[in-house]
Amino acid sequence: MLEQLSWKVGGQQGEGIESTGEIFATTLNRLGYYLYGYRHFSSRIKGGHTNNKIRVSIKPLNAISDDLDILVAFDQETIDVNVHELREGGVVIADAKFNPELPEGSSATLYAVPFTEIATELGTSLMKNMVAVGASSALLGLEPEVFREVVEEIFLRKGTSVVEKNMEALKAGAAFFIEKAENGNQLQLKEADGKKRMFMIGNDAIGMGAVAAGSRFMAAYPITPASEIMEYLIKKLPEFGGAVIQTEDEIAACTMAIGANYAGVRSFTASAGPGLSLMAEAIGLSGMTETPLVIVDTQRGGPSIGLPTKQEQSDLMAMIYSTHGDIPKVVMAPSTVEEAFYDTVEAFNIAEEYQCPVILVTDLALSLGKQTVEPLDFSKVEIRRGSLQNEDQLTEQEKGEYYKRYELTETGVSPRVLPGQKNGIHHVTGVEHDQTGKPSESATNRIEQMEKRLRKVEALPERFPTPVHIHAPHEEPDLLVIGINSTRGAIEEAIPRLEADSIRVNHAHIRLVHPFPKHELQPYLTKAKKVVVVEHNATAQLASLIKMNCDVKAIENVLRYDGNPFLPGEIYQTCKELI
Repeated sequence: MLEQLSWKVGGQQGEGIESTGEIFATTLNRLGYYLYGYRHFSSRIKGGHTNNKIRVSIKPLNAISDDLDILVAFDQETIDVNVHELREGGVVIADAKFNPELPEGSSATLYAVPFTEIATELGTSLMKNMVAVGASSALLGLEPEVFREVVEEIFLRKGTSVVEKNMEALKAGAAFFIEKAENGNQLQLKEADGKKRMFMIGNDAIGMGAVAAGSRFMAAYPITPASEIMEYLIKKLPEFGGAVIQTEDEIAACTMAIGANYAGVRSFTASAGPGLSLMAEAIGLSGMTETPLVIVDTQRGGPSIGLPTKQEQSDLMAMIYSTHGDIPKVVMAPSTVEEAFYDTVEAFNIAEEYQCPVILVTDLALSLGKQTVEPLDFSKVEIRRGSLQNEDQLTEQEKGEYYKRYELTETGVSPRVLPGQKNGIHHVTGVEHDQTGKPSESATNRIEQMEKRLRKVEALPERFPTPVHIHAPHEEPDLLVIGINSTRGAIEEAIPRLEADSIRVNHAHIRLVHPFPKHELQPYLTKAKKVVVVEHNATAQLASLIKMNCDVKAIENVLRYDGNPFLPGEIYQTCKELI
């Protein structure tokens, strides 16, 4: 019996591939297995190859697997594109409708199951995905009834007869496989612990984090891979008295979020690289007016339209430097779905405490990859609103005087008031201003206000919870491997393989991108014989940030920018070659 296996379903986009994977994975999650899923899909509504690869284990995991145990194919293209991933003794379950064939030399076992024919005989070819799930369940030795709870959740709104028809299709697929296949249980998994855990994508975790943080307004324009955040909150925010507005573009979304924050409502927007480009001027407005702002950037392939549905990490420099002029800015980078939840809460806190724009950056694999998550601890959620003043704290002004909204303070953070508060009247403008907000071109004032704004975030790396995730068992490692966002799981899985080859490896994963945690990272750079930076872009942006901020002699770059996520084996092999 196996402790883990990898299962993939593929076919043409629009023929139920996503729902097939969802039913399969959700059921196994309910049984207590740990899962990690990654979808390959095209930037179109229908047509084009798509697949969903799901890794299943009795132990926690945070990366997709190097190889594949089971491939469920709805067309020949799925076999042709994915068969190379199958390990020795892997299995292909394919729809008999297209007369499936394995390429010459393949060691896989092919089972042709009439998905479409069975489904059609039961009433509609649309149920072919249920037949495929049934065949997969038979291969794994799972009883079809374990899928009933999930099937009911999906189809019960259409009536009990629809539920029973889908269960009938699932059972028919299992029965056919058992009858025709020899050694049908050869890939049976060990029994899971049965514990209930969450199973969700990073975007859902961000949406939950926004609600938990007290955000009650989101303005956004749909864009892959960020749209699920907006879709989640369209359903959830009204339950808490909040609202989501779909704007005409990302410029409007960002400025609307700034306006709502100015009025005192915790607000944010979410987008991807193209949207972030459009927001650049508005981000500067947030910095100059010292209005809190949270932006979620879900990185994807660029530039321009680029690869809308593919993995990349090429927005790092844009997030830090695209805004003209000098403003305080914070860029945070969660590395797991669980961190995405807690970091979203922290992003809202930091935005209000430091009165500046905060960008929460993910990548497509983290935003849309579905992972098992332990139950979230809501007791950890803390809402901090910084120096927001209540009316008791506002003293009456002399006639003609205005409130010093931009007062020069030692920390750089000025007391903040909401519009309409008594004794809090002040100017708000995007031009340089004095302590009351009144426009000013005085050279002395300019220096004072600029230095005030910039010193706000200087000490943030020391106060930030885990600015760098460190795993450093070795005092003098052969390698220090550095990554960001979703590469964490693949790196962590590669390290034991390197250690087995007597290569001493430490690992640093960047969690605070800007201001860069140079003091926290420097000791580990100094100790390492060789530094390797793993990232998804062509120009080594993370490595460049490290060189700009830290003392490091040389960095070996491990880059991938073909739209696919790193596999643990690729990182292992590349790092081994660098020694």
